[in-house]
Amino acid sequence: MKKSLLALSLFAAVGVAQAEGQPVTVIVTSASTMTQGVALVLTNQMQAQGGQVHVLLCDKAGDLALKGAGGEKLKPQDVTPAQLLDSAMKKGATASVCALYLPNTGHTPDQLKDGISAAKPDVQGRALLEPQRKVMAF
Repeated sequence: MKKSLLALSLFAAVGVAQAEGQPVTVIVTSASTMTQGVALVLTNQMQAQGGQVHVLLCDKAGDLALKGAGGEKLKPQDVTPAQLLDSAMKKGATASVCALYLPNTGHTPDQLKDGISAAKPDVQGRALLEPQRKVMAF
């Protein structure tokens, strides 16, 4: 019994250690409030478990990067996807809009929230190729 508990404890500790510093890119393109919400809830959870998260927003999800972004509140916490993004960034996540967002929406860089800029395709492509990076798309 003691050996089983020790083995289980070691396994859990290894799992936590593997999550520490794990680079993750979360790509959000969906216009769906619920899909954006779950992507950003998971972003915050991965961050809380030690992940180093970057959020790449494109298409309608890029609107979350705009100053004053509002949106529909989601239960049970009554928060919008924009608020979830803000929360993740306050805790150290980085975020950018895809390189196509600004030129194809008519928005300008000064309309983006502080800390958010347009992604550079060469830098983003290099990051996505990192062997240890997990990539999730919503």
